[in-house]
Amino acid sequence: MEKPTANANANAILTFDFFETICGNLLTEKIVDEKMKRLIAFLKEWTLPVAMAFGTVVYLVFRYVPALDAAGDVCSPIIDTLFPMFIFLTLFITFSKVDFHQMKPHRWQFWLLTVQLLLVAANVGIALLMKDNPEQKLLWEGALTCVIAPCASAAPVVTGKLGGDINTMTAFTLISSILCAITIPAIFPILERAANISFIEASLIILQKLAIVMLLPLLLGWFVQHYVKPLCQWMKRHPDLGFYSWGCSLAITTGVTVKNICNANTSVSILLMIALLSACVCVLHFIIGRRIGKSFNERINCGQGMFQKNTGMAIWVAYMYLNPVASIGAGCYVLWQNIINSYEIWEQREQNN
Repeated sequence: MEKPTANANANAILTFDFFETICGNLLTEKIVDEKMKRLIAFLKEWTLPVAMAFGTVVYLVFRYVPALDAAGDVCSPIIDTLFPMFIFLTLFITFSKVDFHQMKPHRWQFWLLTVQLLLVAANVGIALLMKDNPEQKLLWEGALTCVIAPCASAAPVVTGKLGGDINTMTAFTLISSILCAITIPAIFPILERAANISFIEASLIILQKLAIVMLLPLLLGWFVQHYVKPLCQWMKRHPDLGFYSWGCSLAITTGVTVKNICNANTSVSILLMIALLSACVCVLHFIIGRRIGKSFNERINCGQGMFQKNTGMAIWVAYMYLNPVASIGAGCYVLWQNIINSYEIWEQREQNN
């Protein structure tokens, strides 16, 4: 029998090495693909906590690494531009799925607004009693910014994610915003008489801010439903698109909140007390909303409508009327409400599974 030549042996070895390389590459690609799938699944399941953690870490890295100062100066205006774009995109996608014929007032909305006004009155009373104690007054003014703020413009997004009715939630968000435009200019001059702004002027500013945030994407959503139906159908086939856009805006909001806390001109003890009080207010709102919703079989809508607040408006109120440190309460409220939102979404996912 003829023995294999050296060339034949070399070719066999090369062939074996080739197939081994191919198999190794395929196996590596498979492992990488599985890891990517797990990563994407993790990001989908924990979008809000990941967004908050990402915003916090990115800000702290830029704050404490001097080499990134120049990059921070370049990125800051870009982030300032991206934030309203993400908010607008979030609301536009959500409002494109709203049934405008179902945007009707409901009794539970009346009860939520009534309870909110009662809580505002109680908070104002406590703040006035504490007028001779600056630190205590500051704490309760920080809480008041969270109580009096309107329902968050993005509340329909999370409501839809939880299986609630985005139609009635959108209607409630609009009603809550109009009430806010009346109550804020009427109440805050009682606490801070030095505020150099009239009732009419403040109301118009609030309505202008809310119109840009709410009405423009709402009208565009209506237009797309009626005149750009292919785009509307595409967005309906991707129901979580608005939620992920909201996650991007939340990352920016969290970074700004951490920045305000780090730069706050007050003691750590005051910051901790403001954060703790805002957490108590957030949990109280959530419990009250769920209890009211239980009576109307609207637990999701009432819970979200009561506790999910437009903290951007609350921060503006603090800067316009109060000590800017009071805005820390609203900033911390962002974190608390989205921790609760994350838990609700996890609970909803577990029930569906």
